[in-house]
Amino acid sequence: MIKRATKFNWVLEPSKFLTKEEAKKLLETARDRAEVVFAKRRKIPVRDYLIVDLALSTGLRVMEIAQLDCGDVFIRDEISSLLVRNGKCGKRRLVRFGESLKDHLNEYILWKQNIGEPTGPSDPLFLSSNTGCHLTTRAIQKAFKRTAVKASLSTHYSIHCLRHTYACQLYKASNYNLRLVQKQLGHSSIRTTEVYADVMEPDIQDALRRLYR
Repeated sequence: MIKRATKFNWVLEPSKFLTKEEAKKLLETARDRAEVVFAKRRKIPVRDYLIVDLALSTGLRVMEIAQLDCGDVFIRDEISSLLVRNGKCGKRRLVRFGESLKDHLNEYILWKQNIGEPTGPSDPLFLSSNTGCHLTTRAIQKAFKRTAVKASLSTHYSIHCLRHTYACQLYKASNYNLRLVQKQLGHSSIRTTEVYADVMEPDIQDALRRLYR
């Protein structure tokens, strides 16, 4: 018996990703909270800032963020990257990132060393003070929620919305290069990535601007 292919009908609703302005406000709020306490050895706002920046700058899933070790960060003069060792379906991938996150990660690692947190290759990038292990996904979700509340964003947003936000903005910034977005997000099928084309399609935007003019 021949099985029919399952129809892919997921639609990315506007409520599932932040606008560019909202993303900027979220990041600025996280940065401002971190700067206030940076020299006071208070960990939570500093850690929250990197979590938000990392999610917006790489599109990692919350589990992928939680599992990061310090040794998974590769900072280079040319293109820096993060190693996702156990992504969806157990897949490994390298995720490239730009200069802004590179500087932030350098600063964060130095801060960890200054407050006495271990930064060896197998040490957690985000260390739980309670367990001495990696932060849980729930703790990372709470980090996002704390910052979102301070930024006065809608309460319906979750940290996964930052993955969608990253994908939409990367698609536009890469001159609508769907394959590049697919690789960065770790999608097995280009059909999954195509949902971002549906909401960021330049021809549709141009056509609507010209409508009735």
